[in-house]
Amino acid sequence: MEDENKIVRNRRMAILIDGDNAQPSLIEKMLSETAKYGDVTIRRIYGDWTKPEMKGWQKTLNIHAIQPIQQFRYTTGKNATDSAMIIDAMDILYTSGVSGFCLVSSDSDYTRLATRIREKGIFVMGIGRNMTPRAFVNACNVFVYTDNLQQKPKREHQKIVRKTKSEGPPDPRPLLEQAFEMAVQDDGWASLGPLGQYLRQLDPSFDSRTYGYTQLSQLVRAYQDMFRVRTVRQSGGSSIFYVKIKE
Repeated sequence: MEDENKIVRNRRMAILIDGDNAQPSLIEKMLSETAKYGDVTIRRIYGDWTKPEMKGWQKTLNIHAIQPIQQFRYTTGKNATDSAMIIDAMDILYTSGVSGFCLVSSDSDYTRLATRIREKGIFVMGIGRNMTPRAFVNACNVFVYTDNLQQKPKREHQKIVRKTKSEGPPDPRPLLEQAFEMAVQDDGWASLGPLGQYLRQLDPSFDSRTYGYTQLSQLVRAYQDMFRVRTVRQSGGSSIFYVKIKE
């Protein structure tokens, strides 16, 4: 866990925003989410700023020091913003010394870009709506749905109700079990850190907030019929959370 924290502290992130596919009201939360994975040193947003619908971004860009990149739409039906952002991303990849990207869009056109960046050994996260094509989601190391940035934490009784509704999120237990089998140690227990890492490997969009919990430990505790949990306190005062599947 210490090595992972060191990587995050030293990682320089570039956040590139498709202005046609993002919400100005969420920019602060997007930046906060990106900052969990590194220092956000490059901040750019792409769009045709002559269009009236882009005016909602103006105040937000000044407050958060985001550089707007103008891209005129030369042909109807062609998304020039995508092309400009992809070209810029490749320039940044090879000239700016960043070690991580955040691509903000719900557009499948960025799937190959995310894949190409990862081929260079660079961390990629995505932020987009729940309708984002699965190919783009899976091309990222981490993908965050904007719904999880908007929703407020629910009370315990509300969470239980949500999990029982047929229209709620998919049952997380199969994914939790699969990640546990990858993280389990010889004594039959798995620590929470590796469990969370394997969950992201199996599904980059996995997020405890999808199920109404702010932390993975809370989600695991909710499935008492499936998991045993224990906390081991370290000499320095910190604690390690362990889980084990019940027989």
